[in-house]
Formats: sequence, C-alpha cells, structure tokens
Amino acid sequence: MMRTGNPALNANTFVQVGGQRVEQRMTLEGTVNKTGILLLLLLATAAFVWQKFFAIAAVDPAAASAATMPWMIGGAIGGFIVAMVTVFKKTWVPMTGPIYALLEGLFLGGISCFAEAMFPGIVVQAVGLTFGVLFALLLAYRSGLIKATENFKLGVFAATGAIGLFYLVSIVLGFFGISVPLIHSSGPLGIGFSVFVVVIASLNLVLDFDFIETGAEQGAPKYMEWYGAFGLMVTLAWLYIEILRLLMKLQSRD
Repeated sequence: MMRTGNPALNANTFVQVGGQRVEQRMTLEGTVNKTGILLLLLLATAAFVWQKFFAIAAVDPAAASAATMPWMIGGAIGGFIVAMVTVFKKTWVPMTGPIYALLEGLFLGGISCFAEAMFPGIVVQAVGLTFGVLFALLLAYRSGLIKATENFKLGVFAATGAIGLFYLVSIVLGFFGISVPLIHSSGPLGIGFSVFVVVIASLNLVLDFDFIETGAEQGAPKYMEWYGAFGLMVTLAWLYIEILRLLMKLQSRD
C-alpha cells in the first residue's frame, strides 16, 4: 500500500481512478510542467500582495497591515475550501488547481510581508531554503540515496499525522486563551520543534515524488498531472511556512 502524509495524495488516489479507459496518460514531464504553471500563478498573487503591502507601508505601516489582512485571510480560507473540493473531486483539478495556487499565493504573500517587515531579508532566505530542500531531495530521490520504502512511508505518515493533530489541538486551545509554547516560542524547545516539523515536511516531498512517479508508471488519467502538481504545491507551501517560522524564531533570539 502506498502512503503519503500529504492529504491531497493518499493511498486511494490512483485506485479510485484506475481502470478508466483514457487516450492520454499521466507523465512525469506533464506533471513537472503543470507544477511550474501552478508555481507561477502562486508567485503572481504573492507578488501582488507584496507590492500592495510595501507601497502602502512606505506611507503608513499600520494601514499596510490593515489593507493586507483581508487578502491573506481570504486566501487562507478560500485556499482551504478549494483544496478540500479538489481532494474529493479530483476530476475538477484542472480548474481548481490553478484557483488554489492563486489563493495560496495571497495567503503566503501576506504572511511573507509581515515576516519581512519584522525581519528584513528573511523571505529571500526562506524561499531559497525551500527550493534548496526541494531540489536536494529530488536529486537524492532520483539517484536512489533516499528510497520511499514502506517503513519510511509509514514513519513519515505517522509523524505528519501527529503534527497535524498537535496543530489542531493548539488551535482549539487558542480559542480558550491557552497558548502552546512549542509552536511560537523561540527557546530551545520551540526551535527544536520547528526543526522537527521542517524535517517531516521535507520528507513528505519524497513521498510526493514517489507517488507521482507511481501514478505515471500505472498510466493514471491525464488530469492526474494537475492533481500531482496540486499535491506537490500543498507540501511546498507547508514547507515554506515552517521554514519561515523557524527563521523568525532564530532571528528573534539575536
């Protein structure tokens, strides 16, 4: 059984679409191309929020935050809804995938602006590290240095689930005014937790690579290229957020 911690790519994805007679099949090249398209869409809306924030911040920093917040919140909520629709309606992904990327760009652009305002230069570092991890793990996977064995998949899946549950509990506790220090603390435990989460998010990329490759080998329908690209974008967005959070913790100690 294939496992992946990415909620968009699970063990039943290709089982559910298997057996269909289609003229065109999923390919690795097609998935890479569609990942590039989604990435460009995400960067476009992120750049829009970025430009809007710093244009206003040059005159009134408080107004910049107020103007950016609706875009960020709207992107987060809208992106989550579209992602859930995509997971349950995979055939819609040629339409919902690009919409998700646009909305996710609004959200990531917003949090990037706030982080950059607090720690100048941090966004470039986070973006560089995110893509550095992506290409390093892709190289390691393609060369066979890292193999997505069943035990590897099970371990990453379990760790990802535990992190998701921990975040969910922290959100619920937040409604009652209870803060979970591991998530926001810049102390040794908080930094250690962020490092752990970054590692698990990174390892999810390996599972995504394996899952996409398996789909291409099994001759999944052509639209699954969009779905594989969408799933990879979900992991990359998570990885970027966690790297940004880790860098902010480290810089706040200076």
